[in-house]
Amino acid sequence: MIVDQPASIGALPLTVARDAGCQVAYLPGLAMRRIADLYPGEAKTDAKDAAVIADAARTMPHTLRSLELTDEITAELTVLVGFDQDLAAEATRTSNRIRGLLTQFHPSLERVLGPRLDHPAVTWLLERYGSPSALRKAGRRRLVELIRPKAPRMAQRLIDDVFTALDEQTVTVPGTGTLDIVIPSLAASLAAVHTQRRAMEAQINTLLEAHPLSPVLTSMPGVGVTPAVLLVTVGDGTSFPTAAHLASYAGLAPTTKSSGTSIHGEHAPRGGNRQLKRAMFLSAFACMNADAASRTYYDRQRARGKTHTQALLRLARQRISVLFAMLRDGTFYESRTPKDVELAA
Repeated sequence: MIVDQPASIGALPLTVARDAGCQVAYLPGLAMRRIADLYPGEAKTDAKDAAVIADAARTMPHTLRSLELTDEITAELTVLVGFDQDLAAEATRTSNRIRGLLTQFHPSLERVLGPRLDHPAVTWLLERYGSPSALRKAGRRRLVELIRPKAPRMAQRLIDDVFTALDEQTVTVPGTGTLDIVIPSLAASLAAVHTQRRAMEAQINTLLEAHPLSPVLTSMPGVGVTPAVLLVTVGDGTSFPTAAHLASYAGLAPTTKSSGTSIHGEHAPRGGNRQLKRAMFLSAFACMNADAASRTYYDRQRARGKTHTQALLRLARQRISVLFAMLRDGTFYESRTPKDVELAA
């Protein structure tokens, strides 16, 4: 049985197929759409999609990815991580909406509060005093007293910055009065999303502690920021024959673009699993000050003329090979000496 949506509508059929002893596989949606372009007609129907999937499985088996039976912990992590990513997107959307309104009506106030919207004290403040007039009416001393229990170190500085920003604008933009209605509602929604994310983080960490591969993954410097994403996207690594296959799946394997005598060099592909690619990029950035070997490799790439992003991507590619070996052998991370890294680079 071949499916193109293993985590949604295909979950139940895959379970039934496994129970019946059938082999199962997964055809990525992007690959299926590219293959579908080779067939005549512009219509997109379920029947045509099924025919494309079946023909691809028969004639192009290399496009398929195996679907190993995941354990219960990994299955639960997949659902929780997906929900957490939805919450993160909602938090970003709400934050951008608040910052957009503040920029429209009072740019100086946005410059003070916008970058701090992740702090509970700031969302609490906007939830109760969402407009410049409400902040002025509350008064500097009262606001400091109200904020201090939630932000002891930054209370005085935050309120001083707020009133300095309020004094910078002497005109009132038409429509400012609506902030008393809109901003508190958005701030309450943002605070609720942050609370949900903290609860999700606690549940995810509990599941991670119970997973046998968690100690292996977290032994690698920098992986501590994204262990759950790595577990749900890579699993135990048995779905990938080699580290190169895993790098290709993550979108970290460089591709050569050349035509005749025109050679454009190697570039990171735009495709790949975005979650895994971002997780490896973040872990590479996080390990810069924690692992001397990774820092040496990064500095070596910068010395060769690579930009900061290019050097981080190359470091992520090098680290994904190490990660594959760790999962394959079930061994913990062993830091190499900078001299060994220079020779390998």
